[in-house]
Amino acid sequence: MSSKHVIPAGARQPVAGFVELGDEHDPIVHVPDPYDPNRSVAVRRSSLQPTVPTPARDLSPQPLIDPLAARMFGGGVGGGVLGWGAGQFLAGASQLVSAMTGVGSAAAAIALLLLAWKMSPSSRAGKTVNITNNNRWGGRSSTRA
Repeated sequence: MSSKHVIPAGARQPVAGFVELGDEHDPIVHVPDPYDPNRSVAVRRSSLQPTVPTPARDLSPQPLIDPLAARMFGGGVGGGVLGWGAGQFLAGASQLVSAMTGVGSAAAAIALLLLAWKMSPSSRAGKTVNITNNNRWGGRSSTRA
């Protein structure tokens, strides 16, 4: 027996040249340039550092309006309404005080009219007032009513 290998006549001949095995292929990936984010740099995948997997996102539905913002908005509107109500209350109180002042001034006017009516001279003959003036020697004088 000979140690030579014989290729059957119907078999294909091997391809001569560079042969790349499928398991040894290291693909090239493009990563953003750290100095210019608008450019990409070609890097072998084997030279990249392994990254931490991204944590799972919370996909539960969120409210349409932020609850804290809604509370702050409600507090602002409530404060405005409270201020308006306080202004209306003070306006009503000032109208009450104004009305009471008008009543008081009317009562004072009536009292002054009654007092003037009582003090007016009567229809009888006038009141007689006697004034005595005494003059003495040396410039002394005295008046008595």
